[in-house]
Amino acid sequence: MSGYQRVLLQDDFNRFARLTGDDNPIHCDPEFAKKSHFGATVAHGMLLYSCICKALTEQIGPGVVQLEQSLMFPNPTYVGDRLRVDLHVAAESDGLLDVLTELTKVGAGATAVATATGRCRVVAPDAALPSMGPAAHPAEPGDAELYGLRRGMSACSTRTFGTADVDEYGDLSGDRNPIFRDDAEARARGFKRRLVPWPLLAGMFSDLLGTQLPGRGTGWMKQQLRYLSAAHPGETLTATVAITRLRAEKELVNLATRISAADGRVVCDGEALVLVKNLENKSGPMFL
Repeated sequence: MSGYQRVLLQDDFNRFARLTGDDNPIHCDPEFAKKSHFGATVAHGMLLYSCICKALTEQIGPGVVQLEQSLMFPNPTYVGDRLRVDLHVAAESDGLLDVLTELTKVGAGATAVATATGRCRVVAPDAALPSMGPAAHPAEPGDAELYGLRRGMSACSTRTFGTADVDEYGDLSGDRNPIFRDDAEARARGFKRRLVPWPLLAGMFSDLLGTQLPGRGTGWMKQQLRYLSAAHPGETLTATVAITRLRAEKELVNLATRISAADGRVVCDGEALVLVKNLENKSGPMFL
């Protein structure tokens, strides 16, 4: 599939920070970021994810529904980088598509550099929606402590997205999927009403990881997302992240991630891998 290109600016980083609450200084504070191993501010992982969702809407079709997304961030995206967003359908069965997703930095005469790679599973616009169950998050062998972090530590936040948040997401990302924008279109796809976009939901994890646990300065390396039910504007949602593994030698932390609605249903679950070498506070989370 043909890709599209976009250049992200600091104003885009700042808008996404305001929209999600994730004002991690590696995204928003040039002086802090300059002293980190990045050397300058870098784009939020979920801002890059919104570029993928825009491509899904435009290339798979309006009304496409996402079930899963895996993401790796092998290289940072800096202010002014020109990004190319590409999709490739790897498999298709009964309206379910496995799609390879890739963002690369491109430029005249420059070698393309991958900044966000992954794979997603989506439901084509004219296909029925399947049901899915949550995944297990077993603890793995690792170190007992790293920068005051310990296995089992958790943090949570609660948020209610309004239609203004969803509209701001559409304006910032350019994603015009009608199931995010119109109740009638969402009902035609089998939902009660318009949905909260998936990058906004996953942005709740971005906020927690980058501001609470592990904390400010955290860098996102990988994220696995599974969407088990829809979330709608006006619903109260609770996001939780919990440490499952610490690897002190590599300064890496694994966390289970989950979003639940007020009625108890799981909206999204998955797992995050983050780098903590740039933590602002290496004596431990301040909120515990």
